[in-house]
Amino acid sequence: MATGPHSATSPAKDPERGPAAAGHHPTPAGRGPGPGARPRSRPGAGPGSGLAARLADPAVGVWLAALGVTLLGWVVVSARGGEFLTQPNLTGILQNCVALGLIALGQTLVILTGSLDLSVAYLVSLGTLVAAETMDGQDGNIVTAVVVVLLLAAAVGLANGLIVTGLKVNAFIATLGTALILRGWIEDNYTGPAGSVPSTFRRLGYDRIGPVPVSLFLLAAVAVALWVVCRRTRLGHHMYATGGDEHAARLSGVRTRRTVVLAHVLCSLCVGVAALFLAARFGAGSPWAGTEARYDLESIAAVVLGGTLLAGGRGGVVGTLGGVVVLAVLDSVFNQLAVDPFFKNVLRGVVIIAAVAIYARRRRSARGPVGRTA
Repeated sequence: MATGPHSATSPAKDPERGPAAAGHHPTPAGRGPGPGARPRSRPGAGPGSGLAARLADPAVGVWLAALGVTLLGWVVVSARGGEFLTQPNLTGILQNCVALGLIALGQTLVILTGSLDLSVAYLVSLGTLVAAETMDGQDGNIVTAVVVVLLLAAAVGLANGLIVTGLKVNAFIATLGTALILRGWIEDNYTGPAGSVPSTFRRLGYDRIGPVPVSLFLLAAVAVALWVVCRRTRLGHHMYATGGDEHAARLSGVRTRRTVVLAHVLCSLCVGVAALFLAARFGAGSPWAGTEARYDLESIAAVVLGGTLLAGGRGGVVGTLGGVVVLAVLDSVFNQLAVDPFFKNVLRGVVIIAAVAIYARRRRSARGPVGRTA
């Protein structure tokens, strides 16, 4: 299990760190190489086996699935007399990936640590309201609104992390409780849209560079930043270690509580960015922005489709983005085919269950060491 460099703090002074802080790094019995370890080469293994291993990677598989779903959707829609692979439709799909993508990227971080966040839907709703009311249609208030929304998001994430790690409340219950608190505040103070977003900021929601929405570059920037965090920083190594085996990570000197708290803060910051984007799209704050789109469950679905284990310790942002694309393409196909909303949810559920079942079967058949993916 890969972790970052460790200090020499004594475990007696810091109960969250184990004997590894004093230079001892025990390896739990029966566990394979850490997340960053390279698999040992086997005799006779050639280029073909390397290609097979890459194709077995969930992150690669979900992007291939996204391509397959896109081609299948094109065939089905074309057979019904519609047009699928057109610039307006593809631009719409990319636009629909942004909000869910930002939230799912944040959700990936907390799930990697073995935690969860069910408060994202109500937080994004509150974020749009706070942003629109703070901007109040004035360009001069944009920076203030952005700072306020991000501070609000960080405070909610910090509260979630401290409840989970400090009070030892299960993440499902803790973040559900936070969601209910936010819901109560929204329902008590808002009965409909509020505030006004100036036209300058609304360009984030609608401007394009050719067929590519400007907001897609925002999603790409956040994705790259989180990829660097997960793959190139000590915090990222600690997230994988904490999710893989929290007890072993603590014995190895990882501050697991701090890692979980930081993951929740980063998750909520991503939700705050998504709230700012949605405020730009709507032109006002919406108390239903997050709940109508079911961003809590949708973000978890995208993370799981991308191959991240709900138990934590394996997965990454690349797979999550692939899961977001799959869901966005499915929505576009269902909308063009005018599929009944109930049946649409049934089909989405079947796709998610099938994907998770395939991943589980591959892991059992491979019986390889649990490692890190992109």
